[in-house]
Amino acid sequence: MSDVKKFMFVNRKAPYGTIYALESLEVVLITAAFDQDVSLAFMDDGVYQLKKGQQTKGIETKNFSPTYRALEDYDVEKLYVEKEAMEARGLSEEDFIVDVTVLSRAEMGAMMDEQDVVLSF
Repeated sequence: MSDVKKFMFVNRKAPYGTIYALESLEVVLITAAFDQDVSLAFMDDGVYQLKKGQQTKGIETKNFSPTYRALEDYDVEKLYVEKEAMEARGLSEEDFIVDVTVLSRAEMGAMMDEQDVVLSF
């Protein structure tokens, strides 16, 4: 039996104002360091975590969005964005800092069903 598990981290919160987005990213990197099969899903306001051009100086918080570009170095290449959430916020794939796969809500649910572990932030 394989020791590799399929982990999906579901990001639902805006990138700043709470600790959820940063904590999720840290747990993703730790999980990937242990050679697990890691994917990320961005739903609801979580889609803003990937938005290009984030300016955080006014809220005196470090902009951690460039870290998403480093995920590939950890073999984390499965990033999914829920189509309905993206469109409801007036975003398109070109607005994101990294390449993503856009899935409908139903497709996202099916993808979650295939995982061994789903953690929501």
